[in-house]
Amino acid sequence: MNGFMHPMSWFGFPFGFPFFGFGMVFWWIIFLVIGYLVYQDANKRGMNGLLWFILVILPMVGIIFLLLYIVIRETPPAEKKKAPLEILKERYAKGEISEEEYRKMKQELEG
Repeated sequence: MNGFMHPMSWFGFPFGFPFFGFGMVFWWIIFLVIGYLVYQDANKRGMNGLLWFILVILPMVGIIFLLLYIVIRETPPAEKKKAPLEILKERYAKGEISEEEYRKMKQELEG
């Protein structure tokens, strides 16, 4: 081979440099899967999922944006807890309890 390395084994990678050649397909699949997971998570948290998907799949800098997303992502909005009196009113409205039970429970909650 005239002393030259075979071009398919550059830097010890069997399919060439990781982002070029056959290795590129593997890495693109990995980035797309991670991007999709970030997209779903961002949408659940009320953030712009499409923007974060695009930033994460950018070649070479996507990893930086992935780390940035993990650091600055917002917590999902907490579900508002209902007050006990609201729950009692709902149960009475649905017919789960009688008027007598409602009045008794309401008096206990207020007093």
